[in-house]
Amino acid sequence: MERMEKVVVRFNSGKILKGYIEDFTAYTDVVVIQEAETDKEHGIPIHELKAIFFVKTFQGNSSRSDKKVFGIRENIGRKVYIRFNDSESMMGFLEGDLPWEKGFYLSKPTSALKGFFLVPVDVDSNNKKVFVVSSSIKDITLMP
Repeated sequence: MERMEKVVVRFNSGKILKGYIEDFTAYTDVVVIQEAETDKEHGIPIHELKAIFFVKTFQGNSSRSDKKVFGIRENIGRKVYIRFNDSESMMGFLEGDLPWEKGFYLSKPTSALKGFFLVPVDVDSNNKKVFVVSSSIKDITLMP
């Protein structure tokens, strides 16, 4: 039996869906989510999503704000700062490679990758890792 992981899926529209996912890769065109409340399966085109948050719990802690500063945990990859199309921002450690060539501007995707995984800076975050969909990013900065 495959391992189902808890996720919170954020759509570009702002909609949120909580559920379970299995066998997800960065090459997936359609994400299949089993909704937590109803067990209904949803096939969602990846381009409709902003990000997939792999979470510890569905409840989280609404009174807690994640720390957004490097140096509070051991470096576990390349440091990046991301700004989404909706102006929300995230900081974290890149897991793997970016799907673009890096230069003064980001190029078009250089492979079939639909995005990349980011590990939060704050080890106490409810997010274990985040899959950031490439098309939802306004800009990204690789930090020294």
